Formats: sequence, C-alpha cells, structure tokens
Amino acid sequence: MSYAFPIRVYWEDTDAGGIVFYANYLKFMERGRTEWLRSLGIAQRKLREETGGQFVVSETQLKYHRPSRLDDELLVTADVQQLGTASLIIRQQVLSKTEQERTGAPEPVLLCEGTIRIGWVDAATLRPARIPPQVSGTLERRGGSMTQPFKP
Repeated sequence: MSYAFPIRVYWEDTDAGGIVFYANYLKFMERGRTEWLRSLGIAQRKLREETGGQFVVSETQLKYHRPSRLDDELLVTADVQQLGTASLIIRQQVLSKTEQERTGAPEPVLLCEGTIRIGWVDAATLRPARIPPQVSGTLERRGGSMTQPFKP
C-alpha cells in the first residue's frame, strides 16, 4: 500500500446516528493532502509567503461505500491523477483499518473515495495562476503519489 495518513474517528466526527457525518470525509481528505504535501517538503504557509499563491479546492466528487464509527482507525491516501499548469486532480481514498480487523479482510476496507481538483491562485486576488515549479517539479519527480511513510 502507498503512504497513508492515519486518522482516528472522534465524537465530533459523528452524527446523531453514531456514524461519521458524510462531510467529514472531506475534512479527513484535506488533512491527508496537507500532510502528504508536507512529507514532500511542500509547506503551504511557507509556500504562500514565498510565492504569494495558494491552493484552493475548486471541485470535488465523492462516493461513499461503507460507514465509519466512533474510535475507528482510518487511513487516507492520495494520488495525483492529472497535473496541469494551474490545477491538479487528486484521487483520494478513506480506508478502515478497524473494519479490516473486524472482517479479516486482507487490506484496509474502502469507505469513501473520490477526486478533488485543487487550483493554484494568487492569494491576494484569488485569480488562477501557474503552479510554482518547485511544486509541480516535486510532484512530477515523486510520481504524484504518497509513497513515503507518515512520520508525525
């Protein structure tokens, strides 16, 4: 399996039915993308200070397969599907280690998957801009996937 960011489900993540509220999968994916970029040496605050630009989410598409519950251990993955000059499309999955252990599945069980398009914009104007070469070059060299183990 490629690098995956671990997340545990807390009370604040669940709804009245005791399962993870559907919108929280987007939060989990955001954390996973941020940590993935950080593991590649791309610190978003520093990048904004140095370049005057930032990433913004412009499109999401998700499919939910199974629910997750309080205390479940999850893994969030990300892989670049398409790298353009001003945006990229990232494929992400949220997997359950807890469900893997419950069912005896050979791998963590898929809960949610989707694609997220993030665009690079000028932070002051929010107008689209070219992704800085240090970011696009890093993503191209790494093959666009989370392949390094997470180290907190």
